[in-house]
Amino acid sequence: METKNVGEKQGQLQRNLSLFEATMFGISFVIGTGVFLKPSVVLENSGSTQMAIIMWIVAGLISLCSALTIAEIAAYIPKLGGLYTYLSELYGEAIGFLYGWVTILVSGPGGAAASAIAFATFASYFIKLSSTGMRILSISVVILFGIIQILSTKGAMKLQVAGTIGKLAPIFAILFFGFFQKNIPGSINMDLISNSKSITISGALIGALWAYDGWVSTCTLGEELVNSEKNLPKAIIIALVFVTAVYALFNVVIFRNIPANTIVGSENIGVDVAKSLFGHKGATLVSVGVLISSVVTMNAQMMNNERNILPMAQRQLLPGHQILSKISPKFDTPVPCIILQIILTCIYIFSGTFETVTNMVIFVVWVFFTLAVFGVFILRKKYPRKDGLYSTPLYPVIPILGIFGGSYLVISTLISMFKLSMIGIIVALIGLPIYLYYKNKK
Repeated sequence: METKNVGEKQGQLQRNLSLFEATMFGISFVIGTGVFLKPSVVLENSGSTQMAIIMWIVAGLISLCSALTIAEIAAYIPKLGGLYTYLSELYGEAIGFLYGWVTILVSGPGGAAASAIAFATFASYFIKLSSTGMRILSISVVILFGIIQILSTKGAMKLQVAGTIGKLAPIFAILFFGFFQKNIPGSINMDLISNSKSITISGALIGALWAYDGWVSTCTLGEELVNSEKNLPKAIIIALVFVTAVYALFNVVIFRNIPANTIVGSENIGVDVAKSLFGHKGATLVSVGVLISSVVTMNAQMMNNERNILPMAQRQLLPGHQILSKISPKFDTPVPCIILQIILTCIYIFSGTFETVTNMVIFVVWVFFTLAVFGVFILRKKYPRKDGLYSTPLYPVIPILGIFGGSYLVISTLISMFKLSMIGIIVALIGLPIYLYYKNKK
């Protein structure tokens, strides 16, 4: 159990997470399996290797504009709950509740379940597992990391940092050897790839933007981060700049070492480029990297969702809030929230519905995310300016670009996944009578 600082009380979250730990938390949440799987999708829709690189950079810049904006909100409202709390304080409790409702019940545990299943899938590369065996392994790893989070937040975060370094190792190995490879069968140019059926820049941009998703989860650490008013914005921005550089460089290496037409249609381009650089051992290298990546991402997703449950329970807006709002006096961790997160994640793993339900609420989550970026305009009207706190550069240009990126994803998702988007809206609205009930009761 972590050592408490002078003046800290038992039975509450401890402010003992460093800037480095928060930054690594954000990096680990964003860099998942997408870095190994998305390049072929982005390339196919871009039409050429050079345009694909541009799309990765543009998506990173759009995400960075959102991050630069949200970072200001994080500086002024560095509280537990992150986006849930920002929406509640800027737009009212009802809007925040609907976002929290969807996150707690669907996207949070559904995403963690997907990561746990991905871990078991790649583990089967080393150990032969049946479908039942993969489910058992997935549930086991969820329970194991849940127990670690119960025992110590600081310990879980140290494990997160170590895992992030572990999953970055194969990526940096590919980057290092890829740049010094003398025999270069690929190239980066504007030549159209021959087997690309259709070129849709919007599809390429959406594919790249999805790979950047998750950086906002760092905001949920607001009450546990040392000097959060200054360190939280720094953690968000440093993490996203780092991720953008890694994504762009990783794709440069891929396009230099593998012909473009081979990349399109590849099920795992990360494995392919590792094989070209290191032989068959490369597949093992990447598989280990993805294995670590999956479980580390799952750990971050669980920690993030638990910190959405806790503030809603503390505001007496959830069933069982009397229990869920408690923090263990022995471990200073939100034990009931962690147990609930474990149960919900295991239900999704057991039912096998995690992909369907997470796709169902993608549209809704991005609506709230775009509202949060727009919230900086409300923030500046509601909160007096403070000297020394982070301020969005090039205001209002940066927020407008962030809003454009979010709106683009929302509209594109609505068009391409209309039925699922409508179901997602219904799921969100189901939370409204629950909110009104507990609001009136309170």
